Amino acid sequence: MLKGKVAFVTGSTRGIGWGIAEQFARAGAVVVIHGRAPDKVAERVAALHDAGAVASGTVGDVADPACASSALREIFREHGRLDVLVNNAGFLEDAYLGMIAAATAERLFEVNALGVLHMMQGASRLMARGGGGSIVNIASIVGSVGNAGQVAYAGSKAAVIGMTKSAAKELASRGVRVNAIAPGFIATDMTNRLPPEVYAERVASITMGRVGTPEDVAGAAMFFASDLSAYVTGQVLGVDGGMLI
Repeated sequence: MLKGKVAFVTGSTRGIGWGIAEQFARAGAVVVIHGRAPDKVAERVAALHDAGAVASGTVGDVADPACASSALREIFREHGRLDVLVNNAGFLEDAYLGMIAAATAERLFEVNALGVLHMMQGASRLMARGGGGSIVNIASIVGSVGNAGQVAYAGSKAAVIGMTKSAAKELASRGVRVNAIAPGFIATDMTNRLPPEVYAERVASITMGRVGTPEDVAGAAMFFASDLSAYVTGQVLGVDGGMLI
């Protein structure tokens, strides 16, 4: 389904990003793994190679504007093109409104919002040069409906939704589609750090009665990355099991 396409997945050494990278590789994509830890990136690239996939890696912190330009230069130098970008790298820290530290708020927006912006800027230029492509931004259910104790995080993810819709309108004429996925409660290292009572409360709010998996999100990413969604842009797809917040 993605045979021969070059796909760059940020924050792909674990969790949702790794689930997407694995599924893309199985679909025939050339996958570019990204993370902040060189050893973890190398480990994941090796795992894809062992599975018979074509893969490479790039290291950097998406909060640094230079990360995007550096990574995209590497991708062009090694693969000559970019067909799919999944902006998955993210940061989560809960705090009630009166307790949000300035440094925490800045980090949330630098990673979750500005990181997405910088990646889209560079990737869209590279995609347009190659005839088009697909950008998939990972937002969150709270970016659409909000949640107590997540004012800054929800704000950063709401920004992703707004940027997705605006970029879709700007880039459609250049053959670049831009869509977003809004996951609900997904089993990852990040959510597993929640206090047991909070975890149980979140699970109880899911009408399908189970926690989502990275593979659930990867299926939606596959749809947006492939030609199955060739006439779809500017959309936000909830992957939340009917979660009620």
